[in-house]
Amino acid sequence: MDRQEAAGMVTLSVRHTADVPPADLDAAQALLQAAFAHLPPDEAFGPDDWEHALGGMHALLHDSGLLVAHAALVMRRMVHGGRALRCGYVEAVAVAPGRQRQGLGGRVMAALEAMAPAYDLLALGATDEGLGLYLSHGWLPWRGRLSALTPAGVVPTRDEEGYVLVLPGAASLDLDGELTCDWRDGDVW
Repeated sequence: MDRQEAAGMVTLSVRHTADVPPADLDAAQALLQAAFAHLPPDEAFGPDDWEHALGGMHALLHDSGLLVAHAALVMRRMVHGGRALRCGYVEAVAVAPGRQRQGLGGRVMAALEAMAPAYDLLALGATDEGLGLYLSHGWLPWRGRLSALTPAGVVPTRDEEGYVLVLPGAASLDLDGELTCDWRDGDVW
């Protein structure tokens, strides 16, 4: 799937990882590293974070040929209310330094949010800096307990509570209930 929208010199495209040109993947990874460079090394954008962004859909916003914003949507499984839910999980959202607070993040998010009907819910782990953007788009904080289904069983992830947001889709959700994510290397949320 490749969807494009152009406004002057600004072009928004939505493509699967397999259809994103290697130069754009490299540019996206560099943009993400630059956007999160101000964080401590253990919170900066690393190889596991990039791995989490691959294998799904990418919203890429170019201005005069330069990548200025990126976001990805990947398939994950979440367990809630005794059901395994299809979750579109948002990853790797960033706007180039110097271009932030111009609505570009909102444009890449809107492109991914348009895919919500394909999932039971959309979810993401928010940073303090991104929280306002997501809330302005109608995302809701998960109020209940969070956990991860790990090789050792279900493990609480209390440090993430308050930072996981959802955009309800087809599934009925109890935002005060427990939400359990599938396992992956690096940050589970």
